Amino acid sequence: MARAKVLVVDDEEYIQHILNFSFGAEGYEVITAGNGEEAIAKAKAEKPDVIVLDIMLPKMDGYEACKRLKSDPQTKGIPIILLTAKGREADRKLGSQAGADDYVVKPFSPGRLIERVEGMLKR
Repeated sequence: MARAKVLVVDDEEYIQHILNFSFGAEGYEVITAGNGEEAIAKAKAEKPDVIVLDIMLPKMDGYEACKRLKSDPQTKGIPIILLTAKGREADRKLGSQAGADDYVVKPFSPGRLIERVEGMLKR
């Protein structure tokens, strides 16, 4: 039985694969999406427990996807962790303004990311 459902949103298949494997090894059910529009659709359909969302995505960036997810009654309660190469303070501020619950900069440790997700799910 899966511990929790995680939606991983990244347009890099390599990142999707790493996170799918890492979360799966810890017993999580993993759903993936490759862009912001797909992320919103999958969040509504699949009702994940947490979303790991890249910022630089095709079709709709992660900031906009985060804003839309946090403003929709169906998805506003889902914690969102932004996972991105954008590490400047201004980028973190934009993430916070979009409604993100946490912000992780690439390169990252999958184990540490899982710890952050676990902490978020305990809240």
